Amino acid sequence: MRLGTGIGWRPEIAEAVENMPGVDWVEAVAENVCPGHLPESLLRLRERGVTVVPHGVSLGLGGADRPDEARLTALAERAEALGSPLVTEHIAFVRAGGPLTASPPLEAGHLLPVPRTRDALRVLCENVRAAQAALPVPLAVENIAALISWPGEEMTEGQFLYDLADRTGVRLLIDVANLHTNHANRGEDPARALDELPVEAIAYVHVAGGFERDGVWHDSHAHPVARPVLDILADLASRVTPPGVLLERDENFPGPAELERELAAIRETLEKAGRAAPATGRSTAVLAGRRVAAPAAERGAAAPVGGRVGPSAAAAATGTVRAADPGALAAAPPAGAPTSRTPDGTGTAPGEAPGTDSPGSGTEPHRPCTDPRAGAGDAPRQRVALAQAALLSALVAGTPAPEGFDRVRLGVQARALAAKRADVVAKVAPELPEILADGYRPAFLAYAQRRPMTGGYRRDALDFAEHLLLTGLPEGAGTRRLRAWWLERSGPAPLSARPVARLARATRRVLLRR
Repeated sequence: MRLGTGIGWRPEIAEAVENMPGVDWVEAVAENVCPGHLPESLLRLRERGVTVVPHGVSLGLGGADRPDEARLTALAERAEALGSPLVTEHIAFVRAGGPLTASPPLEAGHLLPVPRTRDALRVLCENVRAAQAALPVPLAVENIAALISWPGEEMTEGQFLYDLADRTGVRLLIDVANLHTNHANRGEDPARALDELPVEAIAYVHVAGGFERDGVWHDSHAHPVARPVLDILADLASRVTPPGVLLERDENFPGPAELERELAAIRETLEKAGRAAPATGRSTAVLAGRRVAAPAAERGAAAPVGGRVGPSAAAAATGTVRAADPGALAAAPPAGAPTSRTPDGTGTAPGEAPGTDSPGSGTEPHRPCTDPRAGAGDAPRQRVALAQAALLSALVAGTPAPEGFDRVRLGVQARALAAKRADVVAKVAPELPEILADGYRPAFLAYAQRRPMTGGYRRDALDFAEHLLLTGLPEGAGTRRLRAWWLERSGPAPLSARPVARLARATRRVLLRR
């Protein structure tokens, strides 16, 4: 199935998206859609034959915990309600702590990068497999943008994605804006990532805008698409025809004309790359960690969206095999030949010598994912859990930075998380910035500095209001309105943390009754 060119559907631009010419499909944030009460705009788009893809942000597939069954069920319900051909999520962790670390659970409120290590890959594979088993349609997972780098990483981004797709058959949602962000912030080469990742596993592509400040690129989804992002899209499109490309915009929405211009720029980029590809006569494939030029006749489109095709399946379809060196091609056994097994139950792929490196990792032999129910995966999972909890605690609770991290970048990331948290709370509880006026943002940032989020954003809004009431804001219209807002949503007013204040208020109530 070909998706074409699309745009992220958001309530703020719903009417503009409906009236926009040439929109083949849309993507909706899964957590913002209720299956029993779909927005009228999405229903009208569906009636016109526009494909709608739910895009999840809260599963935390890269986290140490196994995927939450309730969240998986909710994502499945949205896919079925929208008649979607696939669902998408992120290669990220969004929470940490809890039973695996015997520490309080913490919520990041945003997507954080997983370490590109064997342990993290193993955990991610198990989580992806669990999600695939629970979902009614294929799953695609997205590479994310990051401000920070994990110390001791064992793979590049392209290698990590290759092994993930190879082991699970999961499709990939490649965000070229995130490749640019990681180039600007972490020095990673987007061309090398495209060289190494399995382009035939791409389900579709994201394009988004951002901005640079103080030497750091912020993937804001609130600014125009930068030229370097379109250049990476052109590079990708010169290698493979993506089934779909989607423009993301989450806030600071421009008028419909500007959005249409950005979509036109995306189409033009794809068309130019498509015309240039036959002239070059070559596309890039990855074989045993090396770039191998493929004839133009073999250059094709990525696999259809509805399929579940990993690099191994694509190699079988084209007659290529994974090998440690060019000489191994001649030694490849026929299809169906048994694989050798090692004492730990893992094995080698046909045509792959025991102990040779996989094209993805460059360091580790290709291994299947372990059974998520097996105890063998618990040790890697616990190691990942401890590392992620230490990092998230440093970012949201002010604990010391884990060894090996860039403390300056951790500070940038911590401030970005707090700012994002303040923005989202203002959206889910718009009365708070209205009540507190100019005092909202500094008050919330001070609150967030030592009070990590442990639930969702609505719970966070209530906790923030309770905190303000408990710390004894000066009496006034703002305080009375805040108390009324909190009471309406939470029940009895909290007791002040200051005994003198409680006594004064009790005395005041008695005097008022006289």
